[in-house]
Amino acid sequence: MKNLTNPIIEKSFAMIDDIIGSHHLTASEYNIARRIIHTTADFDFLNLLQCRNNVIDIAIDALKAKTPIITDVSMVKEGIRSMVAKTYENEIIVAVKQAKQAKKGQTLTETGLLQCCEKYPHGIYVIGNAPTALIALCKQWESQKINPSFVIGAPVGFVSVLQSKAYLGKLDIPQIQIIGHKGGSTVAAAIINALLVMSNG
Repeated sequence: MKNLTNPIIEKSFAMIDDIIGSHHLTASEYNIARRIIHTTADFDFLNLLQCRNNVIDIAIDALKAKTPIITDVSMVKEGIRSMVAKTYENEIIVAVKQAKQAKKGQTLTETGLLQCCEKYPHGIYVIGNAPTALIALCKQWESQKINPSFVIGAPVGFVSVLQSKAYLGKLDIPQIQIIGHKGGSTVAAAIINALLVMSNG
């Protein structure tokens, strides 16, 4: 596989390590948090990252198995496309692009996400923008219509964001989420990229 790092990233990581010092995360969790901090320059993420149900080991196995990755929006895909190409070349599907128009009472991303659930019930689901998509995903799991390999829940903002993350947190799904209002497509992409780098270690 190609080299997945470069001197600037390594220097940035070293500076982040010096600033943070000791912390409460496992080594694998810290690898994820550090990449998010590198992407955002926001050290709050050290305390906002939440990993549940042995998700990191499960995620690495799923990525190595070339499991399709379903993202809610194109920006997440753009953020992971290069790293995916350098590693396992997983298919990347953007939910919002799967629907030409939203069904009644749904957002376009939610409609597209539900179509993806039908086609990729065991896929990797990465939500970095749309809380409606995350809620729809959770409902699909509760209805036993899907069994995702793992889920990244990192929508950002205010409307339905906390509710969507709380919903995911109640479910017995291998998951990585960013608690609170923060998150975003770049954060979701950083999480996947960190997992891909760790899988290559």
